[in-house]
Amino acid sequence: MQQKLAANRQGRSNQEAAVQTKLKDNGRMWLSGFLAVIVTSQLYVVRELLAAFALFALGFATIAFLVVSLYMLRHCWELTVARLSYIRQPVMNVPSVSRENQKAAYPLRF
Repeated sequence: MQQKLAANRQGRSNQEAAVQTKLKDNGRMWLSGFLAVIVTSQLYVVRELLAAFALFALGFATIAFLVVSLYMLRHCWELTVARLSYIRQPVMNVPSVSRENQKAAYPLRF
């Protein structure tokens, strides 16, 4: 008798497991169908968003390139002016000769 009860219980548990598996599979099917509907409805929106992102990224890259170019031009100009001013400095710092001293050094000027 106990064997029949144990077999009956095991049969019920097997049936319950089969029902649970079937419910899980049915739920998975509905969930995957729902996700597929959402994905297909969003494809157009995603494409449009990606296109807008690409345009904005291109615009920001252009602006960044212009800003960096202007910064580099200004920096190069500063370096050029600094080097030219360094080159034009005299080797010795000789004070300029006044007008009277020039006349005394070269008395015969016409």
